[in-house]
Amino acid sequence: MNSREEKYRHAKERVEAERSFYGHFFLYLIINTGIFILDYVQGGPSWWYWPAIGWGIGLASHGLSVFGLNLVLGKKWEERRMRQLMENDNDHNG
Repeated sequence: MNSREEKYRHAKERVEAERSFYGHFFLYLIINTGIFILDYVQGGPSWWYWPAIGWGIGLASHGLSVFGLNLVLGKKWEERRMRQLMENDNDHNG
């Protein structure tokens, strides 16, 4: 695969990942707004924040993975590890 095709494939994967995150974020806002309204109308002790917090943790994790802010196992680590494994494979096979 040439460099141009590889760049296109990488860009396409990135756009799909970002689209997935923004869709996730939109659903989070819509559904949690509905939960908040339902909780407000029902009265009584508030509970709306529990699903917002739980889902928010998942959303934050999704965002960190998409936008490369995952400090421990981010894209740079992944690329470095793949190069290392490929070099090790070449050493053993060649």
